Amino acid sequence: MGGLWDTIWNGVQDESTRTIIGWLGGGVVVVIGGAWALFTHFHNNAKKTPPAAVPNITASDGLALSGPVNAPIILNTPPEQLAPLIKSATEPWERLSAQQQATIRELEHKLGVSEGALKAFLHILGEEAVPAEKWAEKLAEIAENYKVALSHARAAPGDAPAIARLKEQARAALDQGDLEQADQHLAELVAVENAAIDARQVEAAATLAQRGQIALTRLRYPEAAAHFAAAAARLPPAHADRLKYLDAEADALYRQGEEKGDNAALKEAIARYRELVRLRPRQQVPLDWARTQNNLGIALGILGERESGTERLEEAVEAFRAALEEYTRERVPVVWAGTQNNLGNALRALGERESGTERLGEAVEAYRAALEEYTREHVPLQWAMTQNNLGLALTKLGERKSGTERLEEAVQAYRQALLEYTRARVPLDWAMTQNNLGIALFRLGERESGHERLEEAVEACRAALAERTRMRVPLGWAATQNNLGNALLRLGERESGTERFDEAIEAYRQALSEFTLARVPLKWAGTQDNLGSALAMLGERESGTERLKDAVQAFRASLEERTRERVPLEWAMTQNNLGSALFTLGQRTRDSSMLREARGAIQGAFEVRMQAGHEHLRAYFEGRLAAIDQTLAALGEPRP
Repeated sequence: MGGLWDTIWNGVQDESTRTIIGWLGGGVVVVIGGAWALFTHFHNNAKKTPPAAVPNITASDGLALSGPVNAPIILNTPPEQLAPLIKSATEPWERLSAQQQATIRELEHKLGVSEGALKAFLHILGEEAVPAEKWAEKLAEIAENYKVALSHARAAPGDAPAIARLKEQARAALDQGDLEQADQHLAELVAVENAAIDARQVEAAATLAQRGQIALTRLRYPEAAAHFAAAAARLPPAHADRLKYLDAEADALYRQGEEKGDNAALKEAIARYRELVRLRPRQQVPLDWARTQNNLGIALGILGERESGTERLEEAVEAFRAALEEYTRERVPVVWAGTQNNLGNALRALGERESGTERLGEAVEAYRAALEEYTREHVPLQWAMTQNNLGLALTKLGERKSGTERLEEAVQAYRQALLEYTRARVPLDWAMTQNNLGIALFRLGERESGHERLEEAVEACRAALAERTRMRVPLGWAATQNNLGNALLRLGERESGTERFDEAIEAYRQALSEFTLARVPLKWAGTQDNLGSALAMLGERESGTERLKDAVQAFRASLEERTRERVPLEWAMTQNNLGSALFTLGQRTRDSSMLREARGAIQGAFEVRMQAGHEHLRAYFEGRLAAIDQTLAALGEPRP
């Protein structure tokens, strides 16, 4: 009676970051944490990169950005502590509680800013509706951008009195945290400088760029891009700062696209990076050309993950491979490693959408190449990030190959990552890797007869949920709930009773409270498929038809987004599951029309699987179709 319930939905959830991009592919599992390395302008020559200049790449569940390392600020202040501070950002000091005052003093010390500036930063977090899980990260980012703006807001020798006065007023406003007033002073300064535009184009451009920096501080990326574009427009084509401002414009557009889900901004960023590649001849500035190719690849990769098809991802692979022609291991070893990591991410994303294993194998090779320079001794967090990414590719590869060797390698990679991704040091990265470890253990458990691996998978997912709370990372919490449901579902299959099935159904329904159709349609569809599988298995153990009807409803919902054109293998998975549920229902109700619908669904899944070369499933599908035909014949129905 029971069908081959395809309940595996794999993917990577972007909470990205910053070298980090999270992606979802087919099956029932959500894998978190592909990491990208976006390089800012820091190459001055072609010398080998010294350890002090290692790009700072942090990992979470999505994209990683890197630039020169300057003791990056790491804030672990939880959302629960920041929430009351954000709410009371405009309140006088004496109205704050002793705990709030103590937290503010601690943050002032960590960020190296004044009380007024910190309260302005907290106000920005609330005003811009930054998600709670991003508060600490964004607070550190705002502080860094603020310090850059503050360092430039000072009068220079030879400034006219009016200009010097406005600069000092802007600096004083910045020092007090009054970003609005600082921006107004700079706007006045731009107006004064425009009066002498012929003689002072360069200074006016620098001031516009400073306005862009303040906009970045306020997380207003479109404004920042506009200011940087205006700064570049003030300068003649040959001026050395023009490309720097165009870089800043492209990076601001990228930020808007990556962080705000603004695909139009990502497309603009891609167009700007392509233009910068043209403006930077490889023969004249090879490392700058390579850096721009790398950043183009990241923008293409993120957009490609959001779109159907593979064209953008193919272009991302091409861009990374172009970058590696100049970013050689001999010339810039650590940057070479970062670009290999990025290439691995793009190849892995492509491999998840294709039916074969070639791209996934290439992704594994790229990650292992990166680990030759991303060593634990020299760059421990980058090493851990790449170990995690390697685990993602090995897990997906292991799903498509017989045996357990690749899955065992994936488990080893995740356990390696956890040596540096500790809960105390980077709690969310630790939780992300626990989630991914749970997926690999789950896959191993499916192929083994015992319960041990599946119990370990449940344990890993529950460990992840200790840090991946719904308040802190709602989509990450949903992903891990989904993965927990998978492990519980498989345990339920191997045990008597229905307790595990009930727990799995509850976990999937929890996941769907954040994985909504409007927000993340493909993840919603994958979780609906998983929910349907749990309901169907429970329905097979119970009398009656209620659970089976609920399962059919869940599968039909999933197929609203899992179309044959968009994700053929996932469509085939859900079609098979729908057909199996309809077959069981048809047998219990002796409904021949339902049996015929079941046959059509399974036949469609069979066709796609064979087109994908999954010959090992031929006997299964032929057996299912024969069983349906026999049931129809027993009801006196002609053979289809």
